[in-house]
Amino acid sequence: MNNDLMIRSIYIDWDKIESDSYLRNIEAIRDQDRIDFHAQATILTGENGSGKSTLLEAVAVAYGFNPEGGSRNYSFSTYDSHSELSNAVTLSKGYRNRNGWGYFLRAESFYNVATAEEEYSKDTEKGPMYYHRRSHGESFLALAQENFRSRGLYLLDEPEAALSPRRQMTLLAMIMESIKLGSQFMIATHSPILSGIPGAELWSFDGPLHTCTYEETDAYTVTKMFIDRREQVLKYLLDDEPENI
Repeated sequence: MNNDLMIRSIYIDWDKIESDSYLRNIEAIRDQDRIDFHAQATILTGENGSGKSTLLEAVAVAYGFNPEGGSRNYSFSTYDSHSELSNAVTLSKGYRNRNGWGYFLRAESFYNVATAEEEYSKDTEKGPMYYHRRSHGESFLALAQENFRSRGLYLLDEPEAALSPRRQMTLLAMIMESIKLGSQFMIATHSPILSGIPGAELWSFDGPLHTCTYEETDAYTVTKMFIDRREQVLKYLLDDEPENI
């Protein structure tokens, strides 16, 4: 086990989860009581609804982040929708956890975080970043540039949502620079670009939770199939009598 990581393991106490909870129907996590991490970047990959964001959110809340995102200094709430999984999660932390800096970025609630940032920062020396005055993608990258520091913990939920492929590569480079400074990242993503972070450990949520290679992810295989066989794929999707692809 890597003691250099901010979070080394997740423990789930299923006795704290209601017997009729939907969490018990999530195939990827329902049989998991411990998940160990071995790399500074962990990629959570899988189909929509497979549990990636649910687990990432639970880790974030258990670590002390606001459920809607932000740093651990953020405590606003616009809609209380996070699952009970965070109440059942215990984190095993490494010795590098001392500084406690980090950020939880989730695409679906970024507007709320950007609004809160103006309020939290208005009385600081630096002042607000005014993310609402930029495009969605520019705001994402500006937030990353402002908050990615050394020895931090960064939980990113579908950060590619606002970014072009070129900007996703920019974000990847920013992530790698922060990793070199001792930071740890957990990223739930459908992006074949961000899934390719060098040295990342990839966890597939399709079926029971398991590690996989980059080439085994849907992000890679489906994108590659579309690029390599675009006309056939489109014919399959759009024709009344599609051929097998």
